[in-house]
Parts: sequence; structure tokens; C-alpha cells
Amino acid sequence: MIKKALVTGSAVGIGRAIALDLASKGFDVAFHYNRSAEAANQATQEAATYGVKSVALQADITKPEQAQFLVENAAAQLGGLSVVVNNVGNYLRKPISKTSIKEWQEVINSNLNATFYITKAALPYLKAANGAHIVNFACASAQNIAARRTNTAYMIAKTGIIIYTKSLALELIKDKITVNVVSPGVAENSWDVEEMIPKLPAKRPAKLTEINHAVWFFINPDSEYITGQILEVSGGWNL
Repeated sequence: MIKKALVTGSAVGIGRAIALDLASKGFDVAFHYNRSAEAANQATQEAATYGVKSVALQADITKPEQAQFLVENAAAQLGGLSVVVNNVGNYLRKPISKTSIKEWQEVINSNLNATFYITKAALPYLKAANGAHIVNFACASAQNIAARRTNTAYMIAKTGIIIYTKSLALELIKDKITVNVVSPGVAENSWDVEEMIPKLPAKRPAKLTEINHAVWFFINPDSEYITGQILEVSGGWNL
């Protein structure tokens, strides 16, 4: 497998940690950002210390044409693609009755639709890689169909990503492409981490390195037989 990766939403946070982890493992990496240009450029400089090629690319991937351009640009600059990590997704904490149409659309677009747009654009490059991996991001318990008090739009989008992932995994197995889901719970960079810690069986948030490890589990060569699966990194939350 060639080592060429695109990680969406990788200027900061979880996406940045994943992209840098892949760089440390010898992957050329495209760091995607929408507004955080300075952070993305700093991340590429850090990645370059591992002796790999790294680029920072801007796009609003809720728009299909920009998602297409991002993928084409990443593949052109890196010399192909073998890994796509779909990490972008806005969070909304509001009851359904107080959620505006614009907010609903933004959450669905940034989570579910952006994952579809990026993946669709990347498929020709991934098929040409002769062995490739897609890792999509959902969230803890997204596979459990249940009422949600304050984050309905977000959970609908994340549950949709799981269904999309499983369907795509079945379709692409013949092309030597695995498609899997990492579902974090509360991470060390979550905005409500202090509020949530008492509710977590592990009594601490996930370290970003632990999320990196879950992503790498699906990408490493020993996992090429594993596809259409969900790996939660949640410390026992919602069990």
C-alpha cells in the first residue's frame, strides 16, 4: 500500500493528532482546514520533521465542488491517496423544537454529507492504490437507536455515517478497500469535558493518542480483513 493520506478537519484537535500520527508512521499527509490556516500550516511543518511530504489545503467540504477540489488537489500534491479519514463534523446541543432549519442543515451537511462528498471524490484514487482504507467518524452509541434530548440532528448524522459505512464496506471489499468507523466519546479536547467526567465509567476522557490508536487499528496492514466495523473509544460510556 502506498502511504498517502488525507485527513479532513486536521488543523486542530483530533484530526490534527491523527494526521501527525500517520506522518510519524511514514505517510505523506494532506492537512485539510476551512478557516484555521495558521494552525494547518504549523501542523504541516511539524509533520515534515518526520521526513514526509505534508501540505495544507483549504476547502469548505459541505460544498460538493470544494470537496472534489480538495481531494483532487491532495492526490495531485501527494502523488495519490491510499487513506481517507473523514473527521469533520459540527456538534449541536439543542432540543429539536429549538433547532433552526439552518442549524439542522449545517449539522447534517458537516457530518453526513461532507463524509459522502469526500469519499465519493476519493474513490477513483483509492481504487488505484491497490489496497486502501477509509475511516469515518461517528460518536459513542450512534449505533443505538434511541431518543436524544438535545443532540438529535447530530446523532441522526452520525447514525447515518454508520449505515453509509457498512453499505460502502460491502460494495468496496472487492476493490481491496476497507471502510470502518471510529466512534469517540468524550475526549480530552471536548468542550464539556469537566461536566462529563462524572458520567464516565472510566472517570476520565479519552486521550487523543487513544483515538489515534483506534484509527491506526483499521489502517495498519494486519487489519485488511476487517471492514464495516465500529470501534468505540468511550471508556465504557453508555454501556
